Amino acid sequence: MGKSKISVIIAREFAIRVKKKSFILTTLLTPILFAALMVVPGLIAAYSEEDEARKIAVVDNSGVVMPYMQSDSQVEFCQIVGATVEELKEGFNNLDYFAVVGISAMDSSKNVSVVTYSKKQLNMDIKGRISRNVEEAVEQHKLQGYGIPQLEEIMEDIESDVKLSTYTLDESGEEKVSKVEIFMVIGYIASFLIYMFIFMFGSMVMRSVIEEKTTRIIEVIVSSVKPFQIMMGKIIGVASVALTQFLIWIVFTMLIVTVAGQALGLNEAAQTMSSVSSEVPVAEITSAMQDDGDSLLQALKDVNYVQIIGCFIIYFVLGYLLYSSMFAAVGAAVDNEADTQQLILPITMPLIVGLFLMLHTFQYPDSALSFWGSVIPFTSPMVMMARIAYGVPAWELALSIGVLVLTFVGMAYLSGRIYRVGILMYGKKPGWKEIWKWLKY
Repeated sequence: MGKSKISVIIAREFAIRVKKKSFILTTLLTPILFAALMVVPGLIAAYSEEDEARKIAVVDNSGVVMPYMQSDSQVEFCQIVGATVEELKEGFNNLDYFAVVGISAMDSSKNVSVVTYSKKQLNMDIKGRISRNVEEAVEQHKLQGYGIPQLEEIMEDIESDVKLSTYTLDESGEEKVSKVEIFMVIGYIASFLIYMFIFMFGSMVMRSVIEEKTTRIIEVIVSSVKPFQIMMGKIIGVASVALTQFLIWIVFTMLIVTVAGQALGLNEAAQTMSSVSSEVPVAEITSAMQDDGDSLLQALKDVNYVQIIGCFIIYFVLGYLLYSSMFAAVGAAVDNEADTQQLILPITMPLIVGLFLMLHTFQYPDSALSFWGSVIPFTSPMVMMARIAYGVPAWELALSIGVLVLTFVGMAYLSGRIYRVGILMYGKKPGWKEIWKWLKY
């Protein structure tokens, strides 16, 4: 009978939330936002080029810099002979130039100074390009001044490109390609999603309890259902809403990104950019990245996705159940959301600490701090997901999950005792001393 009552409350909580306008809007708008974060950078990169190259006048008094000022589709450097920078500056309004660059004669140390004049601020790309070209020209001129034979060949010869390959060995001695960057990305995304959803949907449980308490609906419900059953029904009901919304977000986001990519022609734009780029030839890029690309693909294949996804679901569900039971107790103890600040701080602090421990774990996944952070139940959902991609012994994983389950059961019991008393208390803001008395009732 108890189970049937809980299932009724779960169904009620689910139906109430999925019918709300806020749920519908959030479900529809969030995938659009996620898709925009993925598509917009591609659009910016694809269509960031200027329609015409900006002309920049260069007065080179050094005699060595101008050959290094290479023009392209974005910037056209034009050398000015027979005029000074001051003359160009005074008649700038009558010139068809975006900017004027003046390069001084070399001093005794073979250095130059550069000055630019323009009506609009130079963007970082043009400014950086001018600076790099001048530096390269001066450096090459200084090297040539030493009179070392075959200097260019020597400089090319001493340039080193060290390739570091990392492998891991399993118990049978078989080697697998290892890419620590992949593990960091997987761990960060998984840990941050768990933190975000625990806080978001745990707060939803708390607000639901406060709403029903202030409207006195809870008095009608509690007459036929035990308070603990109400609390568990709310927790599981909101969890079902969270999982449903999360699944919709994933499907809609992938669908929108795919359709938007085809409709906006990002693939064609990217190919066009590659063909017109003169910074580095495509053949050189392909040659330089081929080996890294192969090792990256191999490392991605070797990732144990079944274990990672399975652990993500387990820690998300258990972490949510643990924290939402505490959020429900806080909601039952107060009359309005403004009074929750004092009581909610001890709940949110372990979540924040878990995020900091997650960052530490990326650098030291097997340290004592990382180990205990992945075992202590209030931080383990975030910290263990940061460790899991690096490889965690089965006994540590079992210990962490077991402690988390036991802690949830204990916390649900304590929260239930607070909930059954606080749910019918009105007009008084309880302190920690008062809540301690409720636990002993």
